[in-house]
Amino acid sequence: MTVQNTITTHGKGEAMPSGSHILEVKEAYKAFGGLLAVNKVSFDINPGEIVAVIGPNGSGKTTLFNLIGGFLPLSRGEIWFEGRNLKGRAPHRIASLGIARTFQLLQLFTNMSIVENVMVGRHLRSKAGMLDTAFRLPHTRAEERNIFEAAMSKLAMVGLRKEEAFNPPLSLPYGKQKLLEIARALATEPKLLLMDEPAGGISTHEIEELAQLIYLIRDSGITVLLVEHRMELAMGVADRVIVLNFGEKIAEGTPAEVQTNEQVIAAYLGEEF
Repeated sequence: MTVQNTITTHGKGEAMPSGSHILEVKEAYKAFGGLLAVNKVSFDINPGEIVAVIGPNGSGKTTLFNLIGGFLPLSRGEIWFEGRNLKGRAPHRIASLGIARTFQLLQLFTNMSIVENVMVGRHLRSKAGMLDTAFRLPHTRAEERNIFEAAMSKLAMVGLRKEEAFNPPLSLPYGKQKLLEIARALATEPKLLLMDEPAGGISTHEIEELAQLIYLIRDSGITVLLVEHRMELAMGVADRVIVLNFGEKIAEGTPAEVQTNEQVIAAYLGEEF
């Protein structure tokens, strides 16, 4: 079992030593009635790593992301971020700690401009509230300018042109809409970025560009955890790969180790891998 890797390597991240984990998932368990979506999943992530979570459809990947981000409550187990227990924290509280995410299905504000979509993310790090900024109160104008400039810098980081900034988000092709969502997540200044199927629905050429963006994000000091079904991206960028099947972790290791794991081969039987 091999994966054709067309992604230009950029050098793996210098992960910090064990004991300095940015994220610790300890026997995470999520049940929906009698269905075990996530079953005793444990793993650690070090600062500066790019880690991919892969698995067949329905293996619990997105559910795991929703547990980390607080969009679903844990049934049992614990999730720790920089020494803080995330259990019971609301999504906006978790975001304020330094975890941002993108979604498999785009979550853009279609009634706002491209740059305004990114400014929404930046408001998490601002002192002014959204209503203060909306009414352009005098004491918020300088901060509003700072928010705008920060949003524009994130658009540039993901490769969106400043000439597009005031257009509606749906004016962008699908691949660029995905970049916009990444820019909005980056505007929150996260320490950990969760990317849910970032390569879904985009071309092979766009996957290469996305890989280089993920390296750029990592090089800016942000740890990356991605759920991905496109193996050329997952195996091309990840330092480590975690494999789920029926809600359980069945393998963890380097891309080369995972590709030769007999359990992984069996789990992916009949799928492109």
